[in-house]
Amino acid sequence: MGTADLRLPVDVPSTALFTDQYELTMLQAALKAGTADRRSVFEVFTRRLPHGRRYGVVAGTGRVLDAVENFRFDEDVLGFLRERGIVDAPTLERLADYRFSGDIWGYPEGEVYFPGSPILRVEGTFAECVLLETVILSILNHDSAIAAAASRMSAAAGDRPLIEMGARRTHELAAVAASRAAYIGGFTSTSDLAAGFRYGIPTVGTSAHAFTLLHDHERDAFRAQIDSMGRDTTLLVDTYDVAEAVRTAVEVAGPELGAVRIDSGDLLLVAHRVRHQLDELGATGTRILVTSDLDEYAIASLAAAPVDAYGVGTQLVTGSGHPTASMVYKLVARAGSADAGAPLVPVAKRSTGGKTSVGGRKWAARRLDADGVAEAEVIGTGPVPAELADRQLLVPLVKGGEVVGREPLDAVRDRHAAARANLPLSAMQLSRGEPVIPTEYVTGRPGSQTGA
Repeated sequence: MGTADLRLPVDVPSTALFTDQYELTMLQAALKAGTADRRSVFEVFTRRLPHGRRYGVVAGTGRVLDAVENFRFDEDVLGFLRERGIVDAPTLERLADYRFSGDIWGYPEGEVYFPGSPILRVEGTFAECVLLETVILSILNHDSAIAAAASRMSAAAGDRPLIEMGARRTHELAAVAASRAAYIGGFTSTSDLAAGFRYGIPTVGTSAHAFTLLHDHERDAFRAQIDSMGRDTTLLVDTYDVAEAVRTAVEVAGPELGAVRIDSGDLLLVAHRVRHQLDELGATGTRILVTSDLDEYAIASLAAAPVDAYGVGTQLVTGSGHPTASMVYKLVARAGSADAGAPLVPVAKRSTGGKTSVGGRKWAARRLDADGVAEAEVIGTGPVPAELADRQLLVPLVKGGEVVGREPLDAVRDRHAAARANLPLSAMQLSRGEPVIPTEYVTGRPGSQTGA
């Protein structure tokens, strides 16, 4: 079942206008030229990782599948295009019947990727593939950037849980997608109820400073929260004086108090002081949650602190300094005519400034060393070498226009944990460096290929 079937309030009627105008004007010109129905292969890849990052994380694939299914030009959309004169009547007629009927292969969601990795491969006629460029890139670029930041944060956190709480720092719909991507990257829960409703992500939340300020005394606020939520709740202890608040919290809740949250100050110092005070008061099982504009570096700096969980907002939903994965969607092969049996011809952009691309329909495999650790991302055209046949990365996502690659979000999350664990240990370093494994290219007969 797709999210469109659930009639959720965060859905939109159609994804067809999540595109740039030139996709439609290219279609119009191709229809006039007689080239619109040439069989074509587009690939999504990035030429480089964000500066200093060691690996990327594929996220958003499930949302892409929903978007492709819901890419329909209904009467309202067609009316808008007609009134604006964006395309001519024959093109409108073609759009009215638009249904993607091709194939999509891709890295399974949650997998890691590197420069040049063919993260997604879209095959069909030029007419049906070109229209999907913008919506596919908008989803993958956003979600993969968030998932990569989340992965780095979860690596820094180790076994300590992470709460996603960035909804107020981004667009309301982007917040839902960010929660999903963060969960893939290793976060355990979210404060965003729309994300919990739409994707089944565990949700958490207790109170903010406003609740304490509402009451005449901090003790009254703590009592009200405990009466409502029980002793296992989390009390926010930095509205006024932290030491006094911790003492009051234990007096009101008893040593069974679930947790306290610290949202300001020198978190390393305050966490040590609060832990010492809680232990002295007999609340040895009370957990400490820290928030306050954390990123992966701040989380790593707290590794030796008596912290039990982290809440992360702004830095997560903005990709921790890298809000896009810089992926592109390029035509890499096309037929010489609209004949169904016409062979594919590799094509590629040639330009200066580092924007060249490699032509040909590609496969990808990850070579492992003797210990089963990844040592290279191998990308090629033509036959797949026998030694890499069982290490291929692309899987079918859409066949003949029908989605075949939808899967539970927890399976995606588990896949990412396994993929990251198979990388060299240096992948977990937060210091800036090159991609943790190199990308190698293998050329074969262009346009021919076995396997994926």
